[in-house]
Amino acid sequence: MRPNSWADRLLALLVRFVGLVILLATLAAASASFLYNRSEESDRAARVATQVNMRLRDHVAVLEGVRALYQSDSATSGPGIRAYLGALRPQIQAPGMEGVGIAAAMRAGTPAAVEAKLRENYGRDIKVWPTTDQPIGFPVVLVEPYTPRRNVALGFDMYSEPTRREAMRRAWKTGQPAASGIVQLAQERAAKVKQPGFLIYIPVYVRGPAGADNGAVATAAGVRPVEGFVYAPFRIGDMMPAVLGSQLNSIDGIEIYAGEGPSAPLVFRKGVMGWDAQEQTLRVADRQWTMRISYGRIAERLGRPLAILIFGIALALLATQLHRVQRRRIIAFQVLAAEKARHAEDRELMIGEMAHRMKNAFARIGALARITLRESTSLDDFETKFDGRMRALSDAKQMLVTGAVDTVELGQIVRRELELAGRSPDQLSAVTGPDVRLDDDGAQALSLAIHEFVTNSIKYGALAGRGDLAVGWRRDEGDIELSWVESDLPEPPQIDSESFGTQFIRTLIERQLKGSWNRSAADHRLSITIRWPDRDVAN
Repeated sequence: MRPNSWADRLLALLVRFVGLVILLATLAAASASFLYNRSEESDRAARVATQVNMRLRDHVAVLEGVRALYQSDSATSGPGIRAYLGALRPQIQAPGMEGVGIAAAMRAGTPAAVEAKLRENYGRDIKVWPTTDQPIGFPVVLVEPYTPRRNVALGFDMYSEPTRREAMRRAWKTGQPAASGIVQLAQERAAKVKQPGFLIYIPVYVRGPAGADNGAVATAAGVRPVEGFVYAPFRIGDMMPAVLGSQLNSIDGIEIYAGEGPSAPLVFRKGVMGWDAQEQTLRVADRQWTMRISYGRIAERLGRPLAILIFGIALALLATQLHRVQRRRIIAFQVLAAEKARHAEDRELMIGEMAHRMKNAFARIGALARITLRESTSLDDFETKFDGRMRALSDAKQMLVTGAVDTVELGQIVRRELELAGRSPDQLSAVTGPDVRLDDDGAQALSLAIHEFVTNSIKYGALAGRGDLAVGWRRDEGDIELSWVESDLPEPPQIDSESFGTQFIRTLIERQLKGSWNRSAADHRLSITIRWPDRDVAN
């Protein structure tokens, strides 16, 4: 079965298409899950905004109740309002307000009536402050429930400060609750940790005719005269925890801006805001504030979409991986078949080489016997020399076959072969080259190559006493180059065809050494050069 057949290509296309469909479906499901989570957070933020708005309306309702009580009998406003607030307990039923107060109307330069009201309410002399250039004023004559910190605000003329004055004018004109901008409350002077604050005002209009001497202050035509304002101060840092309670701890980050748009001042912050904050609108009397909430549930928000996405990607990868596994199996079968064919070829080559080696071994033994016989002076001398050379040959072959050492030095292999061929010590000393260490494969390949050269030279060349032999090796640009040169031969060498042994040696050099060799013959001279990469196995 071929991996590039039309059936396999069709299957690959189908697998990719299925994987793409799974991936697109996964992306759609993950996106839907993410949007659902975000919508859920938006609903939660809306519920928080609704809770804050409802609490602010409760606060306004308390102020309207106090206004109704004050209008019913302003002369007994102090004890009556105390009793009313004591029964209502707004600090428990609608926490978040910094008390409820009354700012009474006063013409410029006539603080006596207001200071008398302060003395009546609190049993001590309290002066109106600060001095102002306004034609009218509205000093604080009552703040309940009473605390030492709130006591600082008594006598403070709210109309003297521009931010408060602007809110009071809006309430005076419309008759509706009006919120001031961000101010520092008068009672903050006695606070160790100061907070930004604001106030909500509700006007108390004159009950009788406009001209009655009841302390009312008339404004321009078309505006009803007022006796004063019922108001509530708010410390924002205290109001938000009081309104939200423990729910504030489930919010990762919250910011409140006193207004709309980028120029609105930040008046409250808790926690760390995330990139996906939800924005809601708060109704603070007649003003609109902005609240931004971040729940920071990264794991919860992204967990389910991410799990869906990972599952879909895993399915897509599984589909493609199954196809790849099948494809790799086919390729593995083909590689295995090719490997078996190559092994069969190598086995045939090795069997042929073994037969050739046996023939050469017998020829070499005979040549060694003849050379030894010519060198020997007696039969005993022949026996000693011949036995030693045969034993040395056996030891060298045993070292290469069994791998008794990790590396073999190239010069040791060359000199051992030449020594066994009968070269004298003086001739061996002329064989020179750098220290080159060979691993087991390299040592076997070169040993067999040198053995082939020696055998052929004993049969036909310089080692048969019919010419000169020069052997050497060197390092050249990252390679090792070994040269074998036989000169002054009686006949020109015949290298037109390669013997079986020569073919085997060439295969070993190319496969085991990853090298190459070159033979040339001219003018009764044979030159063989072998080059292979310098692996420096000793280091």
